[in-house]
Amino acid sequence: MKTIIVPTDFSPVAINAMHYAANMASSIGASIILFHAYQVPVAFSEVPVVTISMEEMKKISDEKLAEMKHGLEHLTSGKVKVYAENRLGETVDELETLCKSINPFAIVMGTRGASAVERLFLGSNTLSAIKHLACPVIIVPPGATFRPIRKIGFACDFRQVVETTPVHFIHELCNIFNAELLVLNVDFKNRNFKTDVPEQSLLLHNMLEKLTPSYHFIENPNIEEGIHAFAETHGIDLIITIPKKHKLLDGIFQKSHTRELAFHAHVPIAAIHE
Repeated sequence: MKTIIVPTDFSPVAINAMHYAANMASSIGASIILFHAYQVPVAFSEVPVVTISMEEMKKISDEKLAEMKHGLEHLTSGKVKVYAENRLGETVDELETLCKSINPFAIVMGTRGASAVERLFLGSNTLSAIKHLACPVIIVPPGATFRPIRKIGFACDFRQVVETTPVHFIHELCNIFNAELLVLNVDFKNRNFKTDVPEQSLLLHNMLEKLTPSYHFIENPNIEEGIHAFAETHGIDLIITIPKKHKLLDGIFQKSHTRELAFHAHVPIAAIHE
């Protein structure tokens, strides 16, 4: 059985992502692991002071997870098996350990919301998960609800397609949802056109041929805006993007394609490394 991991900090945005994951799990016959990583809060003064015991923190987390688990089982009428995993440690480190042991179908996370806590947890942890985790991370924007996935967009720059395209995951997603695949390339006045683009596009087509993808060349000076606008107007249900490590490590004042797309789009995004 496939498994979907849902990290949570119990915030509204994380709960919305949980509901999205529950509906996805129901549609593909997957189980869900609700995941929380807790840390002992420390008040920093001249001498750090622990404000709550580890046992108390674990108890609080266990109770919240149990409440969420019960609610999710009720929501899905018991059709989705729900498990809860509560661990002491850093969220992404513990997620990585869990992923290695169960090889999940995907991790489903929210993006940052309006509150300071949501911006801190769902901003830094989602970006860190995208960067470090090998398994697919599906990013659910605030307010997004699950709908049958009929159209999947794959954002592609036609560079090193053999080395970077997550072929297996793309095939698995399209097959499991019986979805149409649209390959999306954004450029503006051929600024990003390279001499090997025809060769790279042919290689990509050979890898994805069984899915009979359609190709769409979007004219927009801003990659994120181009993909977002196309997805909205063409009814795309999920966008697949390949995180570029050097862009995720860009400075705070330099835009990252994955970061901008995840935080401003209304369509869920699946980020995966090949």
